[in-house]
Amino acid sequence: MDEEQTLQIFFEIHQDLPREGPGAFESTQKAFLMLPELPKQPLILDLGCGPGMQTLDLISLTDGNIVAVDNHQPYLDQLRERAAQQGVSDRISVVNGDMAALDFQANTFDVIWAEGSAYIIGFEQALRQWKPLLKKSGCLAATEVAWIKANPPEAVKMFWAKEYPAIQDIDANLTAIRRTGFRPIGHFILPQSAWWEHYYTPLQARLQTLQEKYQENPEALTVIELHQQEIDLYRQYADFYGYVFYVMQAD
Repeated sequence: MDEEQTLQIFFEIHQDLPREGPGAFESTQKAFLMLPELPKQPLILDLGCGPGMQTLDLISLTDGNIVAVDNHQPYLDQLRERAAQQGVSDRISVVNGDMAALDFQANTFDVIWAEGSAYIIGFEQALRQWKPLLKKSGCLAATEVAWIKANPPEAVKMFWAKEYPAIQDIDANLTAIRRTGFRPIGHFILPQSAWWEHYYTPLQARLQTLQEKYQENPEALTVIELHQQEIDLYRQYADFYGYVFYVMQAD
């Protein structure tokens, strides 16, 4: 299976899921409430917005406006449709763009939001690249997968060595935050429910459907089984790693 076919199967797996990574309204709200006082109508940049569940959560928490960026147009279409249904289209602008090559002027945004997306660039590199887009003393909130317990089993270490070799523990990420010119405001580990409710549970159902559809296609089944392996690994070893929400302010 070539790369294009692999991507096709990947997006079929992920099509129309509520979220594209762990998260929940309660976690988005908790992080948002950690922010220092914002302007009455802040301008927020939501990077790697996916289908936009956290975008809509954010819009319910503020009177401001959001620019939501992703490079997969179907996700943006999904967000645009949801925003219209909720009557907030006038406050959300969707942009098809590359998080690693953003075309925004410096000192534009009051807040940058990135749930489950900084890893695509690398956590520290993302902070370094995005910081100039913030206004003076602007804030950034991001979730990042991290080790949350020492000495993980070999199966877990092998999985993350392949999937995200840059994974670090919480203290190392806090050090990276300070090194890139931010002051940590607070952080917390997302509850396990944030992995299951809107992400792994609907993803699991999708995998079962596609296993039947592609039962005669070994290459497609390989992609499907990799997703299943990820779910099974978290079910067994969730005590050792998790998503951590980091809230920080530019120095």
